[in-house]
Amino acid sequence: MDNYFPSILNDAIGPVMRGASSSHVAAAYRIGRLGRDYINGDLSKVLIEYDPNGSLEPTHDSQGSDMGLFTGLMGWDITDDRMVDARKHLEATGTDVEIAITDYGATHPNTYKLTLTNDTESCCILAISIGGGIIEIIAIDDIKLSLYGDYHETFIWTEDTTLDQHLNDLPYVDSLHTHQGLQGRVLQIKGQKGISTQDLPVSTAIKAIKNLKPILPIGSSTKMDLPFTISEEMMSYNKDKNLSLWELALKYESARGNIPEEEVFEKMRDIVRILEKSIADGIKGTQYMDRIYPAQAPAFKEKQSSNSFLNMGLYNDAILAVTALMDVKSSMGVIVAAPTAGSCGTLPGTCLGIATALNMNEDQKVKAMLSAGLIGVFIARMATFSAEIGGCQAETGSGSGMAAAGLVTLLDGSLDQCIAAASMALQNTFGLICDPVANRVEAPCLGKNVMMSGNALSAANMALAGFDHLIPLDEVIIAMHKVGQSLPCELRCTGKGGLAMTPTAKALEKDLEERFGNKT
Repeated sequence: MDNYFPSILNDAIGPVMRGASSSHVAAAYRIGRLGRDYINGDLSKVLIEYDPNGSLEPTHDSQGSDMGLFTGLMGWDITDDRMVDARKHLEATGTDVEIAITDYGATHPNTYKLTLTNDTESCCILAISIGGGIIEIIAIDDIKLSLYGDYHETFIWTEDTTLDQHLNDLPYVDSLHTHQGLQGRVLQIKGQKGISTQDLPVSTAIKAIKNLKPILPIGSSTKMDLPFTISEEMMSYNKDKNLSLWELALKYESARGNIPEEEVFEKMRDIVRILEKSIADGIKGTQYMDRIYPAQAPAFKEKQSSNSFLNMGLYNDAILAVTALMDVKSSMGVIVAAPTAGSCGTLPGTCLGIATALNMNEDQKVKAMLSAGLIGVFIARMATFSAEIGGCQAETGSGSGMAAAGLVTLLDGSLDQCIAAASMALQNTFGLICDPVANRVEAPCLGKNVMMSGNALSAANMALAGFDHLIPLDEVIIAMHKVGQSLPCELRCTGKGGLAMTPTAKALEKDLEERFGNKT
């Protein structure tokens, strides 16, 4: 991903979605949407293949990969409440659907192989889920490429080499890549809009042209001039500016997306409002049959005012909000992957729960989420949000580091204190494994979200008190990533280790399968 620069609103805070897992549902959805574009929405057969040596083989059904793909292939929004039944709707259109486990030598644990067919063509798309819903298409048929969904992508099959210069001269074209495939010479054009035949010289001989629309909320440009990409560069950039972390977040995202800082702020306000509604919905109570836990937040809310409950002050307010968000996720409600769906409670539940308890206004909440988002950019740049690559430290651990910086922002702490809080919180997460019970992102995920909320609170107070974080944030992120990669694959969201392999967990998995079967 050296050629991909993370965005706060693409990678760290988002997408807005339904479902258990962003690495599964959101990523698969985006792959499905791009596949639908590539074949112009015309489908007669869909073949989905998962490699038995990857992480998706045991989890593609229970964590929603299939459901996400079908929703994307239908062209629906990722928050569509018909998502659970997307396969049935796709088959009702006359499309034949097959899911197979095939050893095709996948080199990434989250690899999707998608073959789409209609009466006139067939294409094979190979894509990977990187974490937090971010994807990369690495091949289409025999053409190796790199496609993240952050540009308008146009493919033109032509042997006419004179077309290259014409395309490069178009003001909305960012880059042009040439591929040689079995069907001849292919041009891949990344730009700010799609290319049509009207944009080409009349004399141009082309065999075919295809356009894929962006799937990410913030687009990319080769002309963007980023002020910094890691925290050390950020501190140097800010040496004579005295900006706070949330102001630096605006600078970065404005440059990253070529949009005004005011627009970035308002986009984050929209996210905060979605999160506040989700928290409120979770506290009211949620219903969904295929889940391990019943709704937990209403009972916690009731206990908060009782004498039989430990008085932990603001931490209880954070626990309530974290639990509410996890309840909504488990009931297929609308959440924000911040940075992932599996860790959707840690960051927003902690920061917004505390801010609400302290009667802080909406602008303060937006600033906290912006600060957290910029820490997330540094993590996405140097590490990963994917539990399949880095264990739960990559998800709830990252969320905790982000939340710690957000909390310091809420309390008007300095930039140095924000960075110290993030560093200390992340240091405490090393080795946190991902072992979802019954392949559902509920247990022990709820407990880990709550635990990492407490970690963020502790790190924030330590930073505000002047504790020395000792190890620079960038070094911590790199070390965290190395630790995550060192974890055995059984402890990285495969359902093959830890609590997932206990007798009780296996019995629960069997019971859920017998009661609910294959959801997709």
